[in-house]
Amino acid sequence: MKKGLVSALLVLSVSGLTACEHSPTKRQFGTVVGGILGGVLGHQIGRGNGRAAATVLGTLAGGALGNYVGGEMDTADQLRQQQALEYNPTDTPSSWVNPDTQTQYTITPTQTYASRSGEHCRDYTTTIYVDGQTENAHGSACRDAQGHWSIN
Repeated sequence: MKKGLVSALLVLSVSGLTACEHSPTKRQFGTVVGGILGGVLGHQIGRGNGRAAATVLGTLAGGALGNYVGGEMDTADQLRQQQALEYNPTDTPSSWVNPDTQTQYTITPTQTYASRSGEHCRDYTTTIYVDGQTENAHGSACRDAQGHWSIN
């Protein structure tokens, strides 16, 4: 796949979600974003004849992980994530267990910086432990004018 095709797929996937009559669920959004990121990563990792297979596998794995994470993190968990991004010093984790799902979360801000537009942004890692499985993810978020952290 060419870089332009990956960009086109990203735009089509996201516009497909925003064109829906109803807002997408966290699980749907997680599936699409995870699939896109997984496909891009698989495409970058794959070489030669294996590039297409790596892209497809990356898309499937990313979509599955995004679906899972999107379905697990509820409003209270998102609030804890927002608080960790706002108040934790860099490299200081914040951990909790969701009492309803028994899912364990650890959010660790890893870098703080200003975006080109002047927003305050942070990179972070998230570790989710549920049903004996551990999943790690990396992300970035920027604080909007209302003080909310928007995941990029």
